Amino acid sequence: MKLAFKKPYIYFIVLIFLIYIGLNALLADSFIKSVLIYYKTVNWTKLGISLALTIAIGILVAINSVYFYIRYKEKTNLKKCKNAGVVGGIGTIGGLAAGICPLCVTGLLPLILSVLGISFSFASLPFEGIEIQFAVLFLLIVSLYMLEKK
Repeated sequence: MKLAFKKPYIYFIVLIFLIYIGLNALLADSFIKSVLIYYKTVNWTKLGISLALTIAIGILVAINSVYFYIRYKEKTNLKKCKNAGVVGGIGTIGGLAAGICPLCVTGLLPLILSVLGISFSFASLPFEGIEIQFAVLFLLIVSLYMLEKK
């Protein structure tokens, strides 16, 4: 794992993180405009937790991607590498599905469902979608653990 934080891999981690956050921001364009317009009614605690989780997910997605590449290149155990890649991929897609603020209808999943004519919001969940971000964080940590096992 230490190899992922050395040159040139650290640059790839930063690049993947920036791409991931940029893609989330692009998908959440209406969310950003809504926060600017309705800033007095925003629950800043929930938004802060959600933003912190989004950044943590972005960091783990970047580390997972680079570490998966390193382990795949080593070709020590490709089956474990493949399984960890699947879990990491599900975590990455889940992170994009939740978006920056899972309470808003601006993630990837609501966007896809709206094309099919289905109205969906994570606001109907008990913790208003933050549990989705925790689940994604857990999946990405499990993926890193799977990659680390020999």
